[in-house]
Amino acid sequence: MEMKAETTEASRLQFITHFTEDYSYYDSAMIALEGGCRWIQLRMKDAGEDEVEHTARMILPECRRRNAVFIIDDHVDVALRTGADGVHLGKNDMPVDKARLIAGDRLIIGGTANTAEDVYRLAGSGADYIGCGPFRFTSTKKNLASVLGLDGYRHIISRMRAGGIALPIVAIGGICLADIPEILSTGVTGIALSGSILRAADPVKEMRRIADAIYGSETE
Repeated sequence: MEMKAETTEASRLQFITHFTEDYSYYDSAMIALEGGCRWIQLRMKDAGEDEVEHTARMILPECRRRNAVFIIDDHVDVALRTGADGVHLGKNDMPVDKARLIAGDRLIIGGTANTAEDVYRLAGSGADYIGCGPFRFTSTKKNLASVLGLDGYRHIISRMRAGGIALPIVAIGGICLADIPEILSTGVTGIALSGSILRAADPVKEMRRIADAIYGSETE
């Protein structure tokens, strides 16, 4: 399904939940929301389905209160049971076309890409948006694919345009505030962040600065 204009706009800045010694998955989502992010992806790779669902039910009302999109990583059934807006599927998760058969138009479905071929496959399978990376090395993800850098994004965007693929494509992987102008200049739609926010001295303030850089100063 094609995402609504306001959803596509929200997708330009995505926060992927993470935990540290100081912050839980829930805490990290609250930091991002407080800082003006309007797209939260709950990613809990090492957690069981019950724990994911419990955390999702805590975060979802907060997303609703702030008119933010709520996506759950991997767990299609949890996304449907909790009333989440969508699901994000990595390369080792359920195939996008199978998830679409299960969810129909009830869920936004995103997929992970590292190459132009991945993008073509996901577009053909019915994905609504693409998470593409990594931009650079990141310690928040295991089994990291080949680092893309700016040239990698330029190549993928060129191939997308040549193939008539207009899906939102979001850069991810080790991105910080200083990287944003150059990354967006490649033609990608937006960025996704995780660790760079939680490592900041003031994570809410850092999220606000990035939200302002992406959306303009209209995130209050």
